[in-house]
Amino acid sequence: MSDHPDLILHRGLFTTLDRSNPTASAVAIKDGVFAAVGREHELMRLAGPATKVIDLKGRRVLPGLIDNHLHIIRGGLNFNMELRWDGVRSLADAMSMLKAQVAITPPPQWVRVVGGFTEHQFAEKRLPTIDELNAVAPDTPVFLLHLYDRAILNGAALRAVGYTKDTPQPPGGEIIRDPHGNPTGLLLAKPNAAILYATLAKGPKLPFDYQLNSTRHFMRELNRLGVTGAIDAGGGFQNYPDDYAVIQKLADDGQLTIRLAYNLFTQKPKAEKEDFLNWTKTSTYQQGTDYFRHNGAGEMLVFSAADFEDFRVPRPDMAPEMEGELEQVVRILVQNKWPWRLHATYDETISRALDVFETVNQEMPLDGLHWFFDHAETISDQSIDRIAALGGGIAVQHRMAYQGEYFVERYGFGAAEATPPVKKILDKGVKVSAGTDATRVASYNPWVSLSWLVTGRTVGGLRLTPQRNCLDRETALRMWTENVTWFSNEEGKKGRIAVGQLADLIVPDRDYFSCAEAEIADTTSVLTMVGGRIVYAASDFKPLDAAAPPPAMPEWSPVRRFGGYGAWAATDDNGAVRAQAMQMCGCASACGVHGHDHARAWSGKIPAADLKSFWGALGCACWAV
Repeated sequence: MSDHPDLILHRGLFTTLDRSNPTASAVAIKDGVFAAVGREHELMRLAGPATKVIDLKGRRVLPGLIDNHLHIIRGGLNFNMELRWDGVRSLADAMSMLKAQVAITPPPQWVRVVGGFTEHQFAEKRLPTIDELNAVAPDTPVFLLHLYDRAILNGAALRAVGYTKDTPQPPGGEIIRDPHGNPTGLLLAKPNAAILYATLAKGPKLPFDYQLNSTRHFMRELNRLGVTGAIDAGGGFQNYPDDYAVIQKLADDGQLTIRLAYNLFTQKPKAEKEDFLNWTKTSTYQQGTDYFRHNGAGEMLVFSAADFEDFRVPRPDMAPEMEGELEQVVRILVQNKWPWRLHATYDETISRALDVFETVNQEMPLDGLHWFFDHAETISDQSIDRIAALGGGIAVQHRMAYQGEYFVERYGFGAAEATPPVKKILDKGVKVSAGTDATRVASYNPWVSLSWLVTGRTVGGLRLTPQRNCLDRETALRMWTENVTWFSNEEGKKGRIAVGQLADLIVPDRDYFSCAEAEIADTTSVLTMVGGRIVYAASDFKPLDAAAPPPAMPEWSPVRRFGGYGAWAATDDNGAVRAQAMQMCGCASACGVHGHDHARAWSGKIPAADLKSFWGALGCACWAV
């Protein structure tokens, strides 16, 4: 067997995050791990006749990004059915996309926009009206989920889900009605998102083979953005093991391009104990491989401990039975050496949960269990100290980048200055890492999270975090790489470009350390490698890209036309989008702004900082015709 490396990457500017060897110009990879990290002239001598060599042409190289909280399994099952408004800069563009998708979506399928955006990202600073949805889609059901505060359904969607004047008000939400008692199409999450979940679940599902294809396309989209790993946080309507069959088959077939650690999320209120008793008998913590492994329990442990995070409504008080129910489950987990993660938005919830953890710890020490809280937006100094004393961690996500305006409206700018207090958690030495909580609230784009950590700004541009509470770029990057490995108990195995670690790396399309702060969120990858295997390549490296899945299924999938974040596929300058815009245009030559060349208006070199906002700002409403 040859001692030569399988692959050498050279002429790169490697940020290794290895403090003993912080920079390098070349790496050698063998059997999926970094065999050597150092200087180009030294590593090139290691090449053998079969060694593949890639010239990075002076580009920056980073460790692969790892999302600490991503609903990738559930998201993958549905990705091909969803029109993503993530990163779209104007409501005009979003509605143009919607109109184009409606035109090719066959009955009885829906057009779904399921999270990942906020009205504040739009130049118009608003959501579409129900009348606007009905005008674009009189017969095709349209379901629009905005964060976890509301869903907007057009008339066809109301008919499809069967909501009428006689439909009773559900226990987990509010159906808004007109003066005659008829549903208007607006669903509100009061007191929680149950109505939003349940309504979305009424829609058609993809068949198994299409779900396989859909999950591959979601992973491909994440690879395009530089994500090489994630911890799956379970989710509502994600039953184990039934809804894990797709991801398990992809793992068995060697088709995963994201390393995935998964947590098991209870689905049964008042029957959570039984779920975990059954699962601890049939599953073993960390069972699996470096690509697909079990990571314990959560983020839902008991429903009575789940504090819904809609900042447009007052903080919910957890039920009095919370402590008793939570303690039953935590005891089962500790007995079986299962770590856990617990969704907790507010400090009031965190402090009550810590009472339980401290009680259990007195009899059954938590030593060595990598348990943690998710989100923790309003966590107090005292709770941070209590977590440190128990050896736990805090996994933060950038939900405030999408909901910060609502938080400020309710609690004020002062309260938002350190929400969550990432800098303080780091300074106290508590284990902390970053992620997205995608796909239904924030976007899955890791660079939006990195931008938020560095700039303190929402996607709508509002400055929440003063400079003293923001992170420098290297610290933010560590939050997305080596810091995450504690949360999956894989420290020393990945997260850095270091000898012996898994060869996961990315080559961004711009230098993360020197580009303008305003450009961080627009970053993509031009070369993504997982285990030394190229899973995505673009730009100069496009000829190396051999990992693309078959076209998105079904044929009408929005992914075929628009791709994912920022509708990147529709901006390819190949003439297709221009033809599409002309075909869908209802304004004839009456539109004095665009005429019949909408695509040129979207992408032309005009003196405006935001091209798509420019289009909306001029008041053109041809998309609505």
